[in-house]
Amino acid sequence: MSVESLFPRLEPLLPSVGKPIQYVGGELNATTKPWDSAEVRWALMYPDAYEVGLPNQGVQILYEVLNERDWILAERTYAVFSDMEKVMRDNDIPQFTVDAHRPVKAFDLLGLSFSTELGYTNMLTALDLAGIPLHAVDRGDDDPIVIAGGHSAFNPEPIADFLDAAVLGDGEEIVLAISEVVREWKDEGRPGGRDEVLMRLAKSGGVYVPKFYDVTYLPDGRIQRVVPNRPGVPWRIVKHTLMDLDSWPYPKNPLVPLAETVHERFSVEIFRGCTRGCRFCQAGMITRPVRERSIEGIGAMVQNGLDKTGFEEVGLLSLSSADHTEIGEVAKQLGDRYEGTNTSLSLPSTRVDAFNITLANEFSRNGRRSGLTFAPEGGSERLRKVINKMVTEEDLIRTVAAAYSHGWRQVKLYFMCGLPTETDEDVMQIGELAKRVIQTGREVSGRNDIRCTVSIGGFVPKPHTPFQWASQLDHETTDERLKKLRDEVRSDRKYGKAIGFRYHDGKPGIIEGLLSRGDRRVGKIIEAVWRDGGRFDGWSEHFSYDRWATQTAEVLADEPIDLDWYTVREREYAEVLPWDHLDAGLDRDWLWEDWQDSLNPDGALEVEDCRWTPCFDCGVCPQMDTEIQIGPTGKTLLPLSVV
Repeated sequence: MSVESLFPRLEPLLPSVGKPIQYVGGELNATTKPWDSAEVRWALMYPDAYEVGLPNQGVQILYEVLNERDWILAERTYAVFSDMEKVMRDNDIPQFTVDAHRPVKAFDLLGLSFSTELGYTNMLTALDLAGIPLHAVDRGDDDPIVIAGGHSAFNPEPIADFLDAAVLGDGEEIVLAISEVVREWKDEGRPGGRDEVLMRLAKSGGVYVPKFYDVTYLPDGRIQRVVPNRPGVPWRIVKHTLMDLDSWPYPKNPLVPLAETVHERFSVEIFRGCTRGCRFCQAGMITRPVRERSIEGIGAMVQNGLDKTGFEEVGLLSLSSADHTEIGEVAKQLGDRYEGTNTSLSLPSTRVDAFNITLANEFSRNGRRSGLTFAPEGGSERLRKVINKMVTEEDLIRTVAAAYSHGWRQVKLYFMCGLPTETDEDVMQIGELAKRVIQTGREVSGRNDIRCTVSIGGFVPKPHTPFQWASQLDHETTDERLKKLRDEVRSDRKYGKAIGFRYHDGKPGIIEGLLSRGDRRVGKIIEAVWRDGGRFDGWSEHFSYDRWATQTAEVLADEPIDLDWYTVREREYAEVLPWDHLDAGLDRDWLWEDWQDSLNPDGALEVEDCRWTPCFDCGVCPQMDTEIQIGPTGKTLLPLSVV
């Protein structure tokens, strides 16, 4: 039976809300299919506003991969702002997709991609507006299967109450496998109802169904164990790894937004994974091994994307783009191909030790010279060794000297506050480093209009990293250190005015810490915050620390744990962590040894990049039956005729 569009009811109401264009749909390269043409139907959601969600690569790729199959239909939905939420509730309009404005509740599956934990309350708004029961146990056979993916899904326990399932790792192949299971179950007449289809997914070992696992706790609040509660359910869930990126050149038909979004560019993922081994970096740990896209694959995707979109900027994306083994040739040959056109190329962020002027000049060949961004992460060399960020002060000064002497005027430096073993002195070193950068820039350029922006984020320990056992710095100490640093830099008459300063207070990081390392008991906190009005917690203007702290205290009043227990407490090796049954491929003992190496009393021990050195036995390659895939291939981007 066909499902009608809600747009006739929605359209007259749009003038009464802000930015109505974000709810209209109809973007260039969007896909709409007749409802009855599909056997399996997905609603895909990035749980943030349209302007943040539309550029998300993960959702765009899955949207296309699914819609390429004639028996699958996929549409997109995003979080609605509070004015739209009120209008929808007042007029009984449910959560809808932007493609054909169909009610989300009518779909077979609702797939959510979480790149940050602070989107959890937006998920609850969407479920409630859709008319889908918040708790998975209350859903019937006609409700969509709610399934989470993305980096935050590597610990889905805080939202386990609200999820039917979660998937770890790369989504391209597993969404098709899930679709096959659902199609087969529907074709058979839905035997066994909802539990049966979830059981079929769980038995595969690649889909985590929280309701099939029981969690028990010790008297002091720690987890005793996590065990399957029915036969046939695997003890551990494994992540999915896509091994041949060239076989999956998505997105082939990138969406062109109607409204302004956070990234106005076409993005090509040039490789996936990172083995630099930064101990704080969850993305680098959970996406191993490194898999590069070939130079021909990159060239073909860039050309296709420009042809299909009309964008004038191409971002070459990865966790550390300048580490691609053929990045020099990629930059030069793309530069040759698009010289004299309006097309500009960009590397969003560059490692200090991977940057060179030749590369930078290739990316600014068409006259667009944006600022350069580097991420030393730690203010002192001692602290950079602790986090395994092998960048010396001399590396940084040499790099910025080269940049300023070749015409750049602006450099942005990114640091973190609250890293393990950090002292006040480590943070004050950020200011000294910034002053040295300005001094160097003035000396090599002979100019005084040199700028350096220092951007500081709070460190949040993440699952599946060596720092997953670390204590988090309390927000009061974070704020004190940053205020002291800011005052010291501003008081410097020689360099202070040339240094921009951006940082958030420590409170959002504490809540992110609660959500990133939380267990199932945190679900009640998320729900309480949402019922108290929590929305868009990733936006500073909507975030309320007091709301989170108050609700956490109330929910945990009868428990032997509190907010500090989840955040500023260091964990021991023997403690069962909420995500220990979810396998990112990383050997737990290897992570623990790396954590101990960072705390070595004689100075932290550094781990080199296993792309260029013998294997360090992190566990990923043998356990996941994968391997590092890098060049150089020796191929070229032919033809090299200028476009």
